[in-house]
Amino acid sequence: MLVGQYSVGKTSFIRYMLGRDFPGARIGPEPTTDRFTCLINGPEERTIPGNALSVHPDLPFRGLERFGVSFLSRFEGSQCPSSVLKSITLVDTPGILSGEKQRTNRGYDFTKVVSWFADRADLILLLFDAHKLDISDELKSTIDVLKGHEDKVRCILNKADQINRQQLMRVYGSLLWSLGKTIDSPEVLRVYVGSFWNEPLKNLDNADLFQREESDLMRDLAILPRQSAVRKINELVKRI
Repeated sequence: MLVGQYSVGKTSFIRYMLGRDFPGARIGPEPTTDRFTCLINGPEERTIPGNALSVHPDLPFRGLERFGVSFLSRFEGSQCPSSVLKSITLVDTPGILSGEKQRTNRGYDFTKVVSWFADRADLILLLFDAHKLDISDELKSTIDVLKGHEDKVRCILNKADQINRQQLMRVYGSLLWSLGKTIDSPEVLRVYVGSFWNEPLKNLDNADLFQREESDLMRDLAILPRQSAVRKINELVKRI
């Protein structure tokens, strides 16, 4: 699951991972993703309405109907043939804005929906823009509902090619300081640094670092299916 404020590059990150566009993708400098989008593998490109996803017997979305028609109208599936999606399902969330007006205009409880997905996700990616590190009230509320899932949370400092090496050190330190105040965890969160989109780097100062960070992230994603199986076994043991 990908979470972050608007225009941090969540949708571009997914395109970068898949190496292609996907049905329903919306990208722009202003808030464009206004819905929860689940990306799944399939033989043909198509979008699937949220109400159909929530009752599909072979998909893990049963129970989402509890959040009402307003939510289901802003929930959709994006199916496309992809080798990446054969082993993992990606969830793109709406870009988070600051302000009370956005929260009241949603028509459903955004943080409760995020909590529902967090309970079932194997990895939660928090994306930040190297130029916008402020944590809005709704983003803080969203991070708060991830409590208990700290072991699943990873951070991505995106668009880092737009600043030089010295600026990157300062931004990285500021992000860790902000996260330390927001997330109550004894361990420092893993932060991947890079520029995850299909465009050349604007600043080559840290090109080698970005390549190593990307390799680490892709390794984390590659072992997700195995980690998922281990986690399910551990949860079963706890119940016994």
